[in-house]
Amino acid sequence: MTGELFRPIFVPDEFREAVSGHAWLQAMLDAEGALAVAEARAGEIPPEAAEAIVSRCDAGLYDPEEIGQKGRAAGNPVPTLVRALTAAVSEVSEDASHHVHKGATSQDITDTAAMLVSRRVLDLILAELDGVAAACVRLADTHRDAVMPGRTLLQQALPTTFGLKVAGWLVSVLEARRRLRDVRAGGLAAQLGGAAGTLASLGGDGVAVLREFALELGLPEPVVPWHTDRTRISGVGDGLSLVAGVLGKIALDVILLSQTEVGEVAEPAGEGRGGSSTLPHKRNPVLSVTAAANVRRVQDLSHTLSAAIVQEHERAAGAWHSEWEVLSDALALTGGAAAAVREVTEGLQVYPDRMRKNLDVTRGLLLSENVTTVAARKLGRLKAHDLVEAAAHRALDDGKPLREVLLEDTELREVLSEMEIDTALDPARYLGSAGEFVDRALKLYREEVLA
Repeated sequence: MTGELFRPIFVPDEFREAVSGHAWLQAMLDAEGALAVAEARAGEIPPEAAEAIVSRCDAGLYDPEEIGQKGRAAGNPVPTLVRALTAAVSEVSEDASHHVHKGATSQDITDTAAMLVSRRVLDLILAELDGVAAACVRLADTHRDAVMPGRTLLQQALPTTFGLKVAGWLVSVLEARRRLRDVRAGGLAAQLGGAAGTLASLGGDGVAVLREFALELGLPEPVVPWHTDRTRISGVGDGLSLVAGVLGKIALDVILLSQTEVGEVAEPAGEGRGGSSTLPHKRNPVLSVTAAANVRRVQDLSHTLSAAIVQEHERAAGAWHSEWEVLSDALALTGGAAAAVREVTEGLQVYPDRMRKNLDVTRGLLLSENVTTVAARKLGRLKAHDLVEAAAHRALDDGKPLREVLLEDTELREVLSEMEIDTALDPARYLGSAGEFVDRALKLYREEVLA
């Protein structure tokens, strides 16, 4: 395994720990303890037996790797864990040990653990998204009117503002945050169905035990057991993929804006950050690069979770097993991307002067549409377009600023004064509703997050 070497580069400690073998083991034990409590409340087992079982549901008492190794024979770790838990409970009460795992099947414990692990990591991801959103608000507000080139197909198109670019980031983060909060609030559920989803071994108390089980864990109670209804797992994957995509868009923008030839932003500096093993001058946008790498993997992992939704009858033959590590990786890598983008946005260095300088690269051609619009008021749209297009081509061919060529064009000068040409070529005067859109994004943030 190479996790110790590569994983820390992409995933912070808190996310690695939240999906670790220890975390999964504790979640499984939490499920076993909650099952015992629920059965005691329903009168299925003595209360003192539940107390004894809960007292031994501490992951620190067990070795995840050993349980995993022994679990290979059964195809999942729960049978081995149940044996270990039973032995540990018998040291407290022999009678109580007879009630360990009563009525449950391995998938009940694993699926419920998956919900508990997901809930914990989703909370961590949502906290990071809140940080990203808050940072975007500060950037959008500070640079609301900072003029920069708007780029389409990687080419300069029209002037825009950095505030509007960041407002776009902000709104997409809020939308992804909303989706993930929905998954967190209603897309998870306890799992308890027994061997074939009927809870037959609990007699007439099955539904009562399920209800108490869900309450004890703080998870929604499902209408029916969902052993081969994987909409919940797939839903988590879909939510993670959406979040990852939004974060990937921000990371890619930062990477492109950080290029030497562009130089409009830079990631926060730090000792050793962004360095090259051979080029001393390099300052690579490594946070955005690692976030982008995480995003690619999350989207593939989400596809695997989605593909696992097709399962056989009442218990899957392989599709269920394919989910465990994939879910862990998707959660951790999304968290890593969110943490990296949060650090980027919170410390992003913005260079408005460079943005303004880059607007002059085309020597006025960026505003040709505006010149056409102004001239069209007197010449008509088609005539104005043809004249300005011809002027733009001459400017390109002769290597002259568009302003100079426009001033030399006798037909255009008949309808455009020098002042009108200068006004039409001012990027700050051709921003449309950019400022209002920024304000709308900030208002949305206040309504959704601060309200």
